Amino acid sequence: MSTKNLVYTALMTAVICILGLVPGIPLPFMPVPIVLQNIGIFLAGVILGRKYGALSVIIFLLLAATGLPLLSGGRGGIGVFAGPSAGFLFLYPVVAYLIGLVRDRFKNHINFFTLFIGMLVFGVLLLDIVGTIIMGFIIHMPISKAFLLSFTFVPGDIIKAIIASLIGTTLLNHSRFKNLI
Repeated sequence: MSTKNLVYTALMTAVICILGLVPGIPLPFMPVPIVLQNIGIFLAGVILGRKYGALSVIIFLLLAATGLPLLSGGRGGIGVFAGPSAGFLFLYPVVAYLIGLVRDRFKNHINFFTLFIGMLVFGVLLLDIVGTIIMGFIIHMPISKAFLLSFTFVPGDIIKAIIASLIGTTLLNHSRFKNLI
């Protein structure tokens, strides 16, 4: 790993941590809040690619597991990885990797549509479906009811995917940014 990649990975980890300062929106009917950190997970894959994007998310999760209050609402510690949001947290590095895979595959001719479809499939659908299934098992909720409740996340996650796609497209098509990466 070069110094440049180490610095970019650390910076993206810091961005994800900073997004955790924005408090989550608690839902009265569901134990998992609406959080803004998904944008950081999406951007990690888009900006750094599959390898370093997933690494930055893994570092973030390891820091949160040590007890640092880096998750939305000041949560942290190993207990959050056994709670209702565990499925979402464990899937974060996978999502960053898969979005980074799309970015790496289409890096030379990246556009908004390509990034948005990748984020929609992996960042919204995969994350929400698998996270909801695991949440349902953890809180002993029927999967059908968990899916019904998790539709609350979809509109916000689509907006987050649009924002991350716009940022990613702008950065990846900017000449100075291309020279940095």
